Amino acid sequence: MHKLDVAPPAEPAGQSMRKFAFAASDPIPRILEVLRQGDRFVVCSHTQPDGDSVGSMLALGILLEQMGKSVDLVAADPIPAHYSQLPGVRAIAKSQSISGTYDAAILLECDSLKRTRLRGLERYYQVNIDHHISGREFADFNWIDRHAVSVGEMVYRVMRAAGGTLTPEMASCLYVTVLTDTGGFCYGSVRESTFALARDLVRAGADPIGIAKEVYFSARASKLRILGSALNRLTCEGGLAWLWITHQDMIQLRATEEDSDGIVNFALSVENIEAAVFLRELPEGRIRLSLRSKGAVNVAAVAEGLGGGGHENAAGCTLDGPLPRALHEVLAHLRAAVALLPAR
Repeated sequence: MHKLDVAPPAEPAGQSMRKFAFAASDPIPRILEVLRQGDRFVVCSHTQPDGDSVGSMLALGILLEQMGKSVDLVAADPIPAHYSQLPGVRAIAKSQSISGTYDAAILLECDSLKRTRLRGLERYYQVNIDHHISGREFADFNWIDRHAVSVGEMVYRVMRAAGGTLTPEMASCLYVTVLTDTGGFCYGSVRESTFALARDLVRAGADPIGIAKEVYFSARASKLRILGSALNRLTCEGGLAWLWITHQDMIQLRATEEDSDGIVNFALSVENIEAAVFLRELPEGRIRLSLRSKGAVNVAAVAEGLGGGGHENAAGCTLDGPLPRALHEVLAHLRAAVALLPAR
């Protein structure tokens, strides 16, 4: 893959794409038209990249190279360490802005340009590929499939339609998207077709045991220490559970943002808990929330009501501090959602 080109475009980027009139209504042929018409693409995803964003970026990059295209993969934040063994991951450039000659910017798992935290994307023809229930049509062309188990699944479907080759490298990247966005095949998005997709990826060369070890069993000691601090504050009330860490905790335990990933799942694992929230105080004082549900509570709707979004069973948002105020606000929404559940 190519290094990020920072030279200014010779002409308005994506101009030819914006003039192109699509006739088909099926989104996949329309996306293929964009890919076939263009020569040079930039592929981006959201800040704080997760397994779906990293895996789908890499898989789409492989497909574009198979199609003879030039592609740059760009992220505003570092790639988490437990995805560092994915094939081609070093090709993802870390940058705060995009400035080069591209026929289109392909945005994966984003509900807005702001979600990428990359400056300069507005000048390009934009293709938005998302599967979140809170997905928004902000781009020049939008494909939002809320039934897809991951954006990686959508990239897989594009690859099949394009006649691409499912290499072991691509299969490994796509398997990570399925594994992580289903919470290890635990979330409500899992269907029979999910396992059929996983089977195809394993047959093509993805190593499910090796990938699971990298994703779930390669934690740094600082992650366990910050988890201990959060678990000491675990509180349960009815069908809700919550826990939190402060910025001072992060400093004292020398923890990184990445170390806080997945902590909310420990709260959700408590018996009789239907929804859980983990709150992390950011350096500037705002509060980052991770919400999870076992299925009865739509946490995406809760997150949307607070300015965020996500899946029905996994969502997030950021609120103004201080931490007690943010906790009070999110609990008000969650208590209202739990109150609507049938009595056991």
